[in-house]
Amino acid sequence: MVSIRYTLAAAAALFGVANADLSILAPGGPNLWWVASSTNTLLWTCKDSQYQNFTILVANSNPSILSAPQAIIAVQNNYDCSKTITDSQSGYPPATGYTVQLANPLNSTEIYAQSQEFEIKPLGSAYPASSA
Repeated sequence: MVSIRYTLAAAAALFGVANADLSILAPGGPNLWWVASSTNTLLWTCKDSQYQNFTILVANSNPSILSAPQAIIAVQNNYDCSKTITDSQSGYPPATGYTVQLANPLNSTEIYAQSQEFEIKPLGSAYPASSA
């Protein structure tokens, strides 16, 4: 009886994760970067997600760049599907290894979605081609 209960709980957990379908489309990967201290775009899937809102965090895999994820937007509505990130919100040092995380507004360690790693290029750099 106990193993059936755990199996049902595991199946419910998997269904919840599979049902989430929230993912970050940009930035991420080698062809979709941000430019430091400039207006940038964040784009995510939103139509099939169970999450109504989230906190937007920026993180870096190198702790000497960012020691912990930093919130740039406290509460963002999911239905918007994209957000213009202002120059003051993207004032991070040029480097590789950045990710954007969409997290629970009440518990930022609960990550709903995370982008692929991307680069923040120096101020004045060209933006990615729109076809990227």
